[in-house]
Amino acid sequence: MTQPQRRVGLVLARASRVLGEEPYYHEFLEGLERVLTPAGVSVLVKVVTDRPAEHETYERWAAEQRVDGVVLVDLAPDDDRVALVNRLELPAVVLGAPSTASGLPTVWTDDAGFAREAIRFLAGRGHDVIGHISGPPAFAHTQLRRAGAVAEAGERGVRLVHAEGDYSYESGHAATAELLPAGPTAIVCDNDLMALAALDALREQGRAVPADISVVAWDDSALCQLAVPALSAMSHDVGRIGELAAGALLDAMAGAAPAVYEAPAAHLVARDSTR
Repeated sequence: MTQPQRRVGLVLARASRVLGEEPYYHEFLEGLERVLTPAGVSVLVKVVTDRPAEHETYERWAAEQRVDGVVLVDLAPDDDRVALVNRLELPAVVLGAPSTASGLPTVWTDDAGFAREAIRFLAGRGHDVIGHISGPPAFAHTQLRRAGAVAEAGERGVRLVHAEGDYSYESGHAATAELLPAGPTAIVCDNDLMALAALDALREQGRAVPADISVVAWDDSALCQLAVPALSAMSHDVGRIGELAAGALLDAMAGAAPAVYEAPAAHLVARDSTR
């Protein structure tokens, strides 16, 4: 008799338009499936509008036994989803800082350290006013990146100016316009899509990249290489992060003790958008 198909769930509380444009989760899912599919596990993805809808999804999945485990993303400090999946007895893996996981297995990237590297790279090239376009401030990884950028800027005597986005093209465009009066000679963006928007916003303002302003992206999808000029980026192996999350989830579903799985270190790839 064949065994029933096992499933794991991923709930994304993001605008569907942003997810359709943003390469990160496409690459992450590819990595997940490379490990889960051979193990006979499928991935169920649901896009919701807000956190209450995400909570309701976990409650329903657990009640209906729809999934055998879940991946939690975009956690905040003291995130109540950790307690929820524990109460529901859903095996879970956190994609984010171990400080947010409260005993759950974690796939971790050093967001603060990589943000410091981006600022260090630009400061080393003579930039003394640097703009940072972050993601939503409630996310722990946003807070870590901002803290790392602030710390490195302080050590190097660089003035850091900040604007918030939501990872969409539109928010990156608006945030770039918000930063320009502060006179940055470089801008770091927390994802590729906002960096592409920064290029367009600067072009519309008559600012040459990189002659007037340098731009650095985060993640380094194919979009960075296809951009004009090609975008320098903090390059992450997002597919490998997905593979690690899949392995961690299989371990959790098998009852293994929680562990921290560190993703491969990111590195800055310099292209034509920085001088």
